[in-house]
Amino acid sequence: MSTFQLTRTLAPDAAAADLRADVLRGLTGTPKALPPKWFYDARGSELFDAITRLPEYYPTRAEREILVARAPEIAAATGAGTLVELGSGSSEKTRFLIDALRPGLAAYVPVDVSESALKGAAEALLTDRPELRVHALVADFTRGISLPDTPGPRLVAFLGGTIGNLLPGERRAFLRSVRAMTSPGDAFLLGTDLVKDEPTLVAAYDDAAGVTAAFNKNVLAVIDRELGADADPDDFDHVARWDREREWIEMRLRARHALTVKIPGLDLAVPFAAGEELRTEVSAKFRQEGVRAELAAAGLDLVRWWTDEEGRFALSLATAR
Repeated sequence: MSTFQLTRTLAPDAAAADLRADVLRGLTGTPKALPPKWFYDARGSELFDAITRLPEYYPTRAEREILVARAPEIAAATGAGTLVELGSGSSEKTRFLIDALRPGLAAYVPVDVSESALKGAAEALLTDRPELRVHALVADFTRGISLPDTPGPRLVAFLGGTIGNLLPGERRAFLRSVRAMTSPGDAFLLGTDLVKDEPTLVAAYDDAAGVTAAFNKNVLAVIDRELGADADPDDFDHVARWDREREWIEMRLRARHALTVKIPGLDLAVPFAAGEELRTEVSAKFRQEGVRAELAAAGLDLVRWWTDEEGRFALSLATAR
């Protein structure tokens, strides 16, 4: 008999309050910056889905290749009774893990800020897997979460290379929070995009069809709609740049001319000089030795490392000390 339970740990107005705080801090800071989570309203999610199918955007295909090939090995190495997925979204790729872990998998715990995404994913999963127990959490995993009491051992998964969107200090705090939610014998499965040649990296974030540019500019539409702002996407150019020193891609919006964005919802007017840039995303790329060191600093030991055939993307399995 299938079961679905949903626990809300976010206040109903949490997203609105977070948006106000992020926009106020980010657009009055120097340099200007916004966190990438504000791309993902309904339109932004549609655009990102389109991005994952672009020829230039390899990470989704590469990670899927690894999951298809290695899910049985991951299941055998962990023997997980509970699968926890952070930032689960549609849970589409996770199905390979769920199926590999059956019949020993007792519970799936998807964690996401979107209640509608969690409900939709659970409905789709339970249609084909009626014996699965799903306990969804509406929560912000970057703030630390308390997991439900489900059978161990636990396998905590953080897929898609999303960890690259966190700045180094944020990554350290996040990995410590992962260790805090696990016990010795539990495991952590992490997806990371790998360092490679600059043209391949830049093309993945600046596609010929302009889909990523539309996705980048969608953050302005979110601010306009939610805070009554008058930002015009046509006033900004999409920029994707590889930072060799930090080994990350930065997405930015560059003002085409001097302008002022009025944000009545914050009683704020934000001036932009001609050519001034607003950073909207960092996407760090990794090397195995760096991943091992960051995991170790959080109390997690890297035990397995898998890549796609071209060595573009990696899944790493770590165990909690």
